Amino acid sequence: MGSYILSIIHLKRSSFILLCLFSVQTYGQVKLPAIISDRMVLQQKSSVPLWGKAKPGSKIRVKPSWQKQVVITTALTDSSWKVKVNTPSAGGPYSIKISDGSPIKINNILIGEVWLCSGQSNMTMPVKGFPNDPVEGSTDEILNAKNKNIRFFDVGRSSALELQKDVKGSWKEVTSESLSNFSATAWFFGKTVQQELNIPVGLITSSWGGSNIETWMSKEALSAFSDIKIPEVKDSVRIPNQTPTILFNNMIYPVTGYGIKGVIWYQGESNRLNPAQYKELLPAMVKNWRSIWGGEQFPFYYLQIAPFNYGKGLSSAYIREAQLKAQKLIPNSGIGFLMDAGEESNIHPANKKAAGMRLATLALVKSYGFKGLPETGPVNKTMQVKDTTAYLFFEHAEGGLTSWGKTLNHFEIAGENKIFYPAKAVITKQGVAVSNAGKVKNPVAVRYAFKDFVIGDLFNNAGFPATSFRTDDWVIEKRP
Repeated sequence: MGSYILSIIHLKRSSFILLCLFSVQTYGQVKLPAIISDRMVLQQKSSVPLWGKAKPGSKIRVKPSWQKQVVITTALTDSSWKVKVNTPSAGGPYSIKISDGSPIKINNILIGEVWLCSGQSNMTMPVKGFPNDPVEGSTDEILNAKNKNIRFFDVGRSSALELQKDVKGSWKEVTSESLSNFSATAWFFGKTVQQELNIPVGLITSSWGGSNIETWMSKEALSAFSDIKIPEVKDSVRIPNQTPTILFNNMIYPVTGYGIKGVIWYQGESNRLNPAQYKELLPAMVKNWRSIWGGEQFPFYYLQIAPFNYGKGLSSAYIREAQLKAQKLIPNSGIGFLMDAGEESNIHPANKKAAGMRLATLALVKSYGFKGLPETGPVNKTMQVKDTTAYLFFEHAEGGLTSWGKTLNHFEIAGENKIFYPAKAVITKQGVAVSNAGKVKNPVAVRYAFKDFVIGDLFNNAGFPATSFRTDDWVIEKRP
């Protein structure tokens, strides 16, 4: 009988201890989204949001290690809480303690420049390349992956129809393994910016191969486009990367507000068959993103798609033209060109260093004030006609133009009959003189590299290729 009573007492005591342990473990109600975690990079010299969930009504105390002040807020009835914390100049590592009575700690935080990197497969393409689809210089990059001042966060894929509050992913330091699986374009961009600024850089990638721009936009942003069908919650999603709003819901909205310097974007291949609409959609998407980030007019830098042989027609040329026109409609933006980096039978060109470097140059010149370089390649500004010759003048060519000693082979010229003929093109002190006196007596229009696939041969002195362009807006395609 005595042993039985002792057993009961022991059981109750054990249950009490377990209950106490359970209470201690679950007392702390603070939960953080995946993007606010160890190894993260916070935007320097700004007021950055931190948010999460906790027991409704609980006091949340946030104490960054770089300041004496504690920021205090109260969790709302839906359990959400949010604070803003002022960050110092670039540096670290730091930590942040967050407590509702039971503290948690975020460790190994760097403060520097943070960029969101988004788009489709050419942004997704990792440093190690796709199967049977390599990236130039990948082995050297992976073997020498030793930069401790760059951190990655790759947003996991998801396809819910409703707006999501969190994403899958984690902040990672640069190692051979992590780099091999990270976006090559984002890496070459971030590596260049980090080396030139000599401060930490955080790269958040949110991309999905084959995605059209509509799927990266919110329901509200797309409401202005009556021909785009917005899915309803009851609908089934068969192709997430082609369904309007889906990637916005799952891969942009959950990280909305995280402190960023700006956005880099590499997309357009999936919208090439409707270039006129794309010219309107891209500015609308940028406006959409800036609005949900609180109205901040952060920089938006993007790439023209690279030349590729899609088949018959000029779809690649037309979407490049639409991307160029869109840039004039987007405040605080810039566009880079890849006319020298395309591959005729590969939609994923191996030269991702060119892609990253063109984006980095835009950022360094336009956002960080670097001098001595143009921000991008030559863009046709005006055309003047004298006798049988059309004279072209360019922006972003203050140091002059070059073909690296080769003959310019991608200019065409037409008269009022709208028939284009191959043209003789010569670089002058002011620009390019274009003519075909035998076929076109009175020039009306000139086109340069306006084809699906072409390797550009016109550059500025900095080595940046000119965009493909046309001086006409004709629909009719006539060639001899």
